[in-house]
Amino acid sequence: MSITLDKIQEPIAVEMAEFEKKFRDSVKTNIWVLDNIMKYIIKGKGKQMRPMFVFLTAGMCGQIREETHRGAALIELLHTASLVHDDVVDDSYYRRSFFSINALWKNKMAVLVGDYLLSRGLLLSVDNQDFELLRIVSNAVREMSEGELLQMEKSRSLNMTEEVYFDVIRQKTATLIASCCGVGASSTGASKEIVDKMILFGEKIGIAFQIKDDLFDYGTAEIGKPVGIDIKEKKMTLPLIYALNHASKSDKRHIINLIKNESENPKKIAEVIDFVKKSGGISYTHQVMEQYYQQAEQILIDFPESAYKTSLKELVRFTIERNK
Repeated sequence: MSITLDKIQEPIAVEMAEFEKKFRDSVKTNIWVLDNIMKYIIKGKGKQMRPMFVFLTAGMCGQIREETHRGAALIELLHTASLVHDDVVDDSYYRRSFFSINALWKNKMAVLVGDYLLSRGLLLSVDNQDFELLRIVSNAVREMSEGELLQMEKSRSLNMTEEVYFDVIRQKTATLIASCCGVGASSTGASKEIVDKMILFGEKIGIAFQIKDDLFDYGTAEIGKPVGIDIKEKKMTLPLIYALNHASKSDKRHIINLIKNESENPKKIAEVIDFVKKSGGISYTHQVMEQYYQQAEQILIDFPESAYKTSLKELVRFTIERNK
């Protein structure tokens, strides 16, 4: 990929450096063990795409302000809290090649750490009266929880429709990126019309982002999550849903049986992957992802040209061309 995150970050390099420092300060505590855990969490943070969406959106819509920094920190605090709690729920011991908090400090400590991060985010907004930013992000957290529960409910039957699939990924993944863009716009004092437009923009990108993540399960990139992990975990994703919807009754019954009863067998997972590829599920999924990307780009047309807008468009492209 020709474009890099460092290049995309250029218009907001100063803001991102300030954000790193302010975020570290926002989680400092006098409790020794908690402070050590906070340092560990910061050490393991990923690409920082969420604050990038906040700052680039703010720069495109108006002027980056102190409120923008608080909005970015709020999202990062609440999102990190949700990840810590997710690892407890999923009994997961790794995140981004690092041990999870529950793996190192056990479940009880991890739950309390998640609660602590959540409270820091809430207080950051309440103390500064950033109530509109808090409303946007709290709505995202609610939707993320609903999306997780909907996926758990529907995945049991392995009979998820495309409509339900898009409901799940909109809530689980897209709503967070939507809140980043909404917070970025709102922090500049933009009108409700602009804020709503940027929330819709973020939602389109979030859906494309999750579809790209689903494609990694089928070995469509050199690097990424382990191939077949979604199948092993019995998660219904778009390539598989499409394949099952276009299969004969006997083939559909056979594949569902493999997923239900043979998902620990690498040969059977390979058979499911081969079935999805031959059905046209991969090419169909690529087409849908591109449609969401084009819809997101269309939303940006009305905004004046700037370095922020250029980088935002490049960040959007990065989300669907990344290889991990």
